[in-house]
Amino acid sequence: MRTVRSQRSRAVVALLAALMILLASCAQIPRSGPVGKSKDEGAGNPNAPVFFPAAPRAGSSPEAVIEDFYMAGSGYEDDYPVARQFLTQAQSVTWKPDKRALVFREQRVVKAAGENEYLYELDIAYSVDADGVATQFPPGTKETIPLTLEQVEGEWRISKVPDGTAIPEETFKVIYGANPIYFYDPTFTYAVPDYRWFIKKNTVKSMTSALLAGPAPYLRGAVVSAFPSGMKLARESVPVVSGAAQVDLSAKELFDASAEDRQRMQNQLALTFRSQPDVINVQLRADQDLVRVEDNGTVLPPVLDKSVPARQIAVNNGDLVRYENNRVTPLPDIQSVAGLGPHSPAESPVSQTAAFLNGDKTTLYSIEPGQTARQLTTRSTLTGPSFSPKDWVWTSGPGATGAAEVVAYKPTGIAPGAAIPSVTMTPAWLTGRTVKDFRVSREGTRALVISEANGKSAVQITGIVRNPDGVPKDLTLPITLLSNSAADQGAWVNGSTVAVMSGSATSTVVPELLSLASGEPQQLAPLDGLTSLSVGNGAEQIFGQSPAGIFQRVGNGWELQLKGPTEPAFPG
Repeated sequence: MRTVRSQRSRAVVALLAALMILLASCAQIPRSGPVGKSKDEGAGNPNAPVFFPAAPRAGSSPEAVIEDFYMAGSGYEDDYPVARQFLTQAQSVTWKPDKRALVFREQRVVKAAGENEYLYELDIAYSVDADGVATQFPPGTKETIPLTLEQVEGEWRISKVPDGTAIPEETFKVIYGANPIYFYDPTFTYAVPDYRWFIKKNTVKSMTSALLAGPAPYLRGAVVSAFPSGMKLARESVPVVSGAAQVDLSAKELFDASAEDRQRMQNQLALTFRSQPDVINVQLRADQDLVRVEDNGTVLPPVLDKSVPARQIAVNNGDLVRYENNRVTPLPDIQSVAGLGPHSPAESPVSQTAAFLNGDKTTLYSIEPGQTARQLTTRSTLTGPSFSPKDWVWTSGPGATGAAEVVAYKPTGIAPGAAIPSVTMTPAWLTGRTVKDFRVSREGTRALVISEANGKSAVQITGIVRNPDGVPKDLTLPITLLSNSAADQGAWVNGSTVAVMSGSATSTVVPELLSLASGEPQQLAPLDGLTSLSVGNGAEQIFGQSPAGIFQRVGNGWELQLKGPTEPAFPG
């Protein structure tokens, strides 16, 4: 149970937040100025609220000092000067507040066993590390911070505390923002967003440091960077001068890089800074000297948010068809597979290869123009197929021992009768779980995995690790997106958002949008009997299928498109 002091402190924080927002709207930092004006810490949000937490009060109890110290974590400007006042002099010098931020829903202070030792017990919502990588936790997740206090000139001060801050969730949402930094797929064709949470005032410097440190753990091995390992900022700031972000890098690594790599570095930074309103372009510098980046036309900017074709594949009258512009037509040059009872169809985004499951969803087939269907695998159950850009088709099902396996096949262009290249992966994190859906992202570096264990569903994003020749090799330890529903299927909406739901032909279904940029699920309008989802390019192109027909999301509702075809799916 939280103390009265805790409730009073949270009320003060909320009042200060509202006051700072009001002040920020009245006294904005000028958006223009003389040529050459430099903002040393660079962009970010100049109107972000600034908190002025209370300083230590005379006669405060140890519990009050601990609570007030963490409430002062909202005062981040000038390196947390108020929070440091709650620490002993020695601890104030060594405490590193930027190490991590714990974001809590509830908190309380309890006395520990040792003399002058206390515990700050939290129900945490997020943990954000020094590079802005956020981990989300469901309600009821506990974290305990040990602290030791001592008296200094008659007042209690904290003499031992772990690095980092702990702030209320409401405060976190005000002073932090989610920003994508960008990496490449291994072919440098596509840009892959890696969302990080930074204090809004210091975004450009934080973004640059995080980019140089490399991708988040779930993307390591799945994406690449133009910046070599070991490259660092030459100074502890990224000034923005007349709209140009001046990124001063360690000279040796920058000069050792090829012209193509420097061009990719600049493209990577330009994409990363695109969310910052006062950054217009990027300058690479070495020891503050401008390094010219020559564009000889050999390096193309990466594709951002890869789109899919407008057509869909579907099942109609027991056979595969094309569904486009509310019309149903035969698949070009594809033989009938009606005898196999096709379900859960998928189509390659780069060729005319299609894949589907049989009637009881235990066998995976592929089919190409002018050929008969080919059996790829048979298992006790399989997820619907999903294609990655290089024509690998993916599914998941239990292996011989019953363990969950993810398998990928490359049937395109393989002569009839020849062995089809395949890869089987058994990620340790799927041990004891049943995979309900597996969907590869449009650029092919990640996958949406929905799995279930002991009646509980998990929605996760994993990275796809490949060999140098592009052959899939492994899946990374995933991140988890919190959902309000027991999801059993999903689809990519864009590079940062997925739509998920628990399908049912007999009840009302409420799909959700889950975003890497937000911890809050967005519920879509309910639809009776919704059994499958398909998504084109963005949230305006979400289709759902029920016994009543195919519906499209329109505004905050659903509009009937066509009766007859079932299980529509965009390429991918």
